[in-house]
Amino acid sequence: MPPHPKRKHSSGRRDRRRAHDALVLTELINCSNCGVAVTPHTVCPNCGYYDGRQVFEPKKKKKKST
Repeated sequence: MPPHPKRKHSSGRRDRRRAHDALVLTELINCSNCGVAVTPHTVCPNCGYYDGRQVFEPKKKKKKST
C-alpha cells in the first residue's frame, strides 16, 4: 500500500500549489479589415484577412428560407 500523509496540509500550502490553476481570459483584437473580434496572430474567420491581405475566401452563409 502507498504511504499516507501523517499530517494535514495547511490551507495556505494547498492554495500556493493551486496559485497557477486560475483560468486566463484570451485576449482579443479587432480585425483590421472587418472589425470583428479575433485572437491575435490568426486569420479572421469572418473575412479571411490576415496582416492586410486575404488568405482565403470565407464560405458564404446560407440564409434560412421560411
